[in-house]
Amino acid sequence: MGIKLAVVAALGAGALAVLIFEVLLNATAMFNHGNIHLPEKIDRLLRLMVVTPDMHRVHHSVDAPFTNANFGFNFPWWDRWLGTYAEGHPEGAIQMEIGLKELQDPQHIATLPGMLKLPFVGQTGEYPLNRRG
Repeated sequence: MGIKLAVVAALGAGALAVLIFEVLLNATAMFNHGNIHLPEKIDRLLRLMVVTPDMHRVHHSVDAPFTNANFGFNFPWWDRWLGTYAEGHPEGAIQMEIGLKELQDPQHIATLPGMLKLPFVGQTGEYPLNRRG
């Protein structure tokens, strides 16, 4: 947040411009994290301009190559340009297992206190981008 505030101050952006930007940014994040299904033709068309739920959902797979793909949540071009784009998961976006393999223990994900402890338990496993393999 501090970096964002510094950039806004350095650019001299107006309050209305910042508000519009934040609303649009959050709207795209909510859209691609939404539990909705789009017909395949519409999804393919939208992927040219925005990140769709099926496109981004791959990023939440337990399989490291897919976890390290489709990071974007507003524009799809970044992943394509930077080589982190994955067309889809072999099991399909709906059937694939999501989460981190290292953190599937029900004691961590079944309660709010357990979920709040998640950043402090387990190992990173294969998740980091700089893994050797």
